[in-house]
Amino acid sequence: VAIISLEAFAGICINAFLVCVLCTAWIKKKTLNSNEKILLLLGCCRFCYLCISWAYSFLLIIYPNYLYVHTILQLIVSFQSFFDYCNLCVSACLCVFYCIKISNFRNSCFTYLKGKIDRIVPWLFFGSGILALAIGILAYDIADKAHCNNRNSTAEGNFWKINIKMDKHFFPSFFLAGFGFAASFLAVIFSAVFLLCSLWRHKHKMQTNSMKNLNMEAHIRAMKSILSFLVMYSINFVCLVLEMVYVTKKAGHMTFLIVVFRYTFPGVHSLILIFSNPKLETTLVKILP
Repeated sequence: VAIISLEAFAGICINAFLVCVLCTAWIKKKTLNSNEKILLLLGCCRFCYLCISWAYSFLLIIYPNYLYVHTILQLIVSFQSFFDYCNLCVSACLCVFYCIKISNFRNSCFTYLKGKIDRIVPWLFFGSGILALAIGILAYDIADKAHCNNRNSTAEGNFWKINIKMDKHFFPSFFLAGFGFAASFLAVIFSAVFLLCSLWRHKHKMQTNSMKNLNMEAHIRAMKSILSFLVMYSINFVCLVLEMVYVTKKAGHMTFLIVVFRYTFPGVHSLILIFSNPKLETTLVKILP
């Protein structure tokens, strides 16, 4: 519990910092650009996800009886799935935004998207919210069916049997989570490939004037962010698959290590985003002492 709590609170603090800085800038400037809007929504989703995940882990380890009270488990699983998918979708949106905004392809489709990307971002938010809401409702339904099948098994001696039954019901949720990870992962991969191709083309055409150098720096900064997405998504996806395998095999210690490792993703990646943004990095350096 101590390890999970320490990890969760670290991620909560990092994302709370991200949200507070962007909200302060929003109040001062009365507006936010598209990049800041995506970062703000991403920080909010990760903050809520970590809070709910920590509460679920705390109840699962310390007070497991409360998870068999009707609607508690269902609501926790539903909200956790909702914010997890929001996190995935908004992360993928950020990668796509970097790719379209910075890439310098002459393709008519890229040119059109580059001019309309600021208007497209709210629709991406809307689509992500609808998809995450649908996944949350499905997760609630799966958890509710598992609870209904296990409501007659409430004795402490039957907990192991209850968990076996619940694993079978939660397998579809693992499948849905895998589908969400795979779709977001593909978006990140394509964004990284397109941006890398754009960087390569720009490097060969680069001249020695300052505008070109600034464009080069923007490419490199975006590539660092997207590659960090790629690495973190890869690790997170592998952990999801391993978690699905070891949960069904009742390997408690391995499952615990995988869950602990997965909790590092929202905090560590948000920290990478903070250090890749000059304004956020400067603010963090100022308040750390």
